[in-house]
Amino acid sequence: MTEAIHHLIEQYGLLAVFLGCVAEGESAAILGGFFAHQHIFVLWQAIVAAALGAFIGDTLFFLLGRSFADNRQVDKFRRRPGFGRAYRLLNTHPDIFVLSNRYIYGMRLVGGIAAGLSTIPTWRFVILNAISSVVWAVLFSAIGYIFGLGAERFIGQALLRHERLLVGLGIGLAVAILGWFVARHIAGKERAKEG
Repeated sequence: MTEAIHHLIEQYGLLAVFLGCVAEGESAAILGGFFAHQHIFVLWQAIVAAALGAFIGDTLFFLLGRSFADNRQVDKFRRRPGFGRAYRLLNTHPDIFVLSNRYIYGMRLVGGIAAGLSTIPTWRFVILNAISSVVWAVLFSAIGYIFGLGAERFIGQALLRHERLLVGLGIGLAVAILGWFVARHIAGKERAKEG
């Protein structure tokens, strides 16, 4: 079983990191770094996959907001918790918002659409988004890589066998669950402010 999982991760892991980073991708970037430490990927490849996924994802959401402002789907995003706050921050500090939006869990999708609905020039968004994507990918991939070092010391020889894949998947699941709780907490606070 673990041989099959190992083979799938070797074959499609970087694609999964890329696709995971198109949306809320912290766990995908961390897993990319973890598997790079386990010599399944090369670290720079995991960073490039994460950066490209983050850049393309945010740019797509920006273009969605910019091109389809009156669309029903965009309107659904406008009603999400946090949209009003993101839009206000974007209009008061556009550069800082674009550079830091991806670090606020649960705000990437809303933030990209809010940026598209704002007056920030497209060229400026693209440049700032590229810078932010690279820094973000390096940071979260490095966290995964460093966690791999710690996990190797903590778990020891078990990582030399294929249990490292299960550990990696456990890490991804733990990060996703933690992120869900944080996003839920932030959304509750935002609803309380708006209500």
